[in-house]
Amino acid sequence: MKTTRFLALPLLALAACAPSLDIAEAPNEQASSAAPDALAENKVSAENLAKWRKDNPSWYAAVEPFQVVGEQGAGIYYVGTEGLGMFFIPTADGHIVIDGGMPDQASMVADAITKLGYDPKDIKILLNSHAHLDHSGGLADLKVMSGAQMIASEGDRSALEGGFYLGSEEEDFLFAPPVKVDRIIADGETISHGGVTMTAHLHPGHSRGCTSWSMDVVQGGKTYDVLVFCSATVAANRLVNPPQYEGIVDDYRSTFDKTRDWKPDVFLANHPGFFGMAKKREKKKAGDPLVFVDDQAFGKFITTIEGWFKDGLRKQTEVATP
Repeated sequence: MKTTRFLALPLLALAACAPSLDIAEAPNEQASSAAPDALAENKVSAENLAKWRKDNPSWYAAVEPFQVVGEQGAGIYYVGTEGLGMFFIPTADGHIVIDGGMPDQASMVADAITKLGYDPKDIKILLNSHAHLDHSGGLADLKVMSGAQMIASEGDRSALEGGFYLGSEEEDFLFAPPVKVDRIIADGETISHGGVTMTAHLHPGHSRGCTSWSMDVVQGGKTYDVLVFCSATVAANRLVNPPQYEGIVDDYRSTFDKTRDWKPDVFLANHPGFFGMAKKREKKKAGDPLVFVDDQAFGKFITTIEGWFKDGLRKQTEVATP
């Protein structure tokens, strides 16, 4: 990548990692056959899912899948919803998917892939940005559907395989269907498949194993550095009294130090509001093929998010101080 080198959590707290405000304009501040079994295995209740759906309608609002950048039949495609970003990378040797959405959304991802002209059963690799149910929830069903290899970080392994939110293991509304991790990825390690190379960038904080993914994509004879960013918002995390996990504040600070000077050509994320997808998509449909190319976008985003973190830490510390 180019560089200049409190325990009872409300449902809306997790949704706060995806503000409806377009970050680019922000002020400083049919189900798979495996679905029922997977949901039952981790006691993901229909009642909790119904509340998530009610409180976060954009997470379930359909978006026509589309190619973000790349040549015909290659590059990276959007297969998520209005509020949740999932990504599809086709190859001749089988496909790669990043994130699975909510626990009942594997079929939505599969349908989007089918609309693009591909068979979701040909997914060979599943990648996850982080182990929160709005991004990891559909992975178990996608894995059963395709037999794909699940690749994730060691820091998020326990939460993925246990189907819980680390540090809030008893909060049943944060449960996700457990998914077995087949391969552990380390910071800077690459995955090569079908002519595509993905690089893992670990930066804990938002989750203990938060992982961003980068790849090179060619369009019009030029190569673009694409980043699918994990996250760095506080969201439902406790930073103090007690912390969500030991060392979380230092992890957030290290993440901002590590990412502050990143300058990917194309910045994507698991919540499309972070990269202004809706407006860019309209411009793309109007004839701008490279509207998602902007090597200044990520820097503006991470500066904003760092401010949100500092504000969140201050507020949580004030509440915790007698």
